[in-house]
Amino acid sequence: MGKYDFDAMTVRRGTNCVKWDADSPAGPIGEDVIPLWVADMDFKVAPAITDALRRRVDHEIFGYTHIPESYYEAAIGWWQRRRGWHTERDWYIPIDGIVPGMSVVVTALTKYEINAEGKVAEKPNGGKGPNGELPKVIIQSPAYNCFFSSIRNVGCELSLNKLIYDTEGDQATWYIDFEDLERKAADPMAKVLLFCNPHNPCGRVWPKEDLQKVAEICRRNGVVIVSDEIHCELEMPGYHFTPMAVIDQDNTITMNSPSKSFNIAGLGISNLITNNPDWRKQIDRVINIWEHCDMNPFGVIALQAAYNEGEPWIKELMEYLQSNYRFMLEYFEREVPRFPVTKVEGTYLAWVDVSAINMPSMEIEKSLIENEKVWINGGEMYGLDGFMRINMACPRARFEEAVKRIAKGFKRLLK
Repeated sequence: MGKYDFDAMTVRRGTNCVKWDADSPAGPIGEDVIPLWVADMDFKVAPAITDALRRRVDHEIFGYTHIPESYYEAAIGWWQRRRGWHTERDWYIPIDGIVPGMSVVVTALTKYEINAEGKVAEKPNGGKGPNGELPKVIIQSPAYNCFFSSIRNVGCELSLNKLIYDTEGDQATWYIDFEDLERKAADPMAKVLLFCNPHNPCGRVWPKEDLQKVAEICRRNGVVIVSDEIHCELEMPGYHFTPMAVIDQDNTITMNSPSKSFNIAGLGISNLITNNPDWRKQIDRVINIWEHCDMNPFGVIALQAAYNEGEPWIKELMEYLQSNYRFMLEYFEREVPRFPVTKVEGTYLAWVDVSAINMPSMEIEKSLIENEKVWINGGEMYGLDGFMRINMACPRARFEEAVKRIAKGFKRLLK
């Protein structure tokens, strides 16, 4: 028995919770639907975070928030202690979320530059090529759905470096296609690789040798790595996350937040981290144009509590999540062996092959909601039909029931 109670069946429905209260693709969800879709956890946060937030609430004034030096000290100490990654105070740019952060960074790198006077200026022709070609952003698909929308929304073109699906070993997994990445990076209009580590939805914690190959390809071709590391503390026992910036600090902009690891996404706190002063100027310019300057006072407090006191909670969390994952893996292997579960090395998201069912995964999603009363994500939103994503971060009793419902639905749809 651990120190923290991850078995507690906390009620979230009726709290304006996106996961439990939002309408599903099949319409409003009933009281009997178990939602395992959007990536947040049904666990109470680390007590240190709750205690720090209570103290802040007791002040009873919540005006505009200045970020104190203790915030940067907490982050710097966390990365040095946990990952051996040396960062400095000036490298941090706080922002209210990773998704707005990626849009800001991609815009800053593709549409702005430092001019001869040392000031931030828009690139000629908005960063387009000589024949009007849009700047390209490489992503490794399947990928987090906001990668696709963010790139389109800021006026860039997607360049897909599709991951390789491998079912030959003991368990299905995914690999980077380095030859294709080299081709995509060699395109003169390729400006950014939007990288994901640990990978959502494929669950890879990329090994150092893969990170080194990616870094070499990008540096050789003048492509900046923007590394989304929001799931970085969610590493299954036996796997070790390495920040891309540890491999190539000078060609990486890191996007990070305690939001996923510590279940505080609603508090709106993230950091963009780079040692390049020109990139920081460009990023700061776009942040100010788009007015992402003000931070949530509770997010500032929560980050410090998480990074200063949250390590024991994270360790126990990952042991609990691994037990959920093992239950699902064994149950699926026994009951629905035609639905391979990708090896989960990091995140709390399982990526399941549903190609045995001859229908679009979005239709499978709707059918499971309507019939088995369980909600998981269809793969189309991540750029790949034939797969579904399952959120494993909930109390074991709830998760076991949900897994049984999913397997029952898969069997039904196979007939």
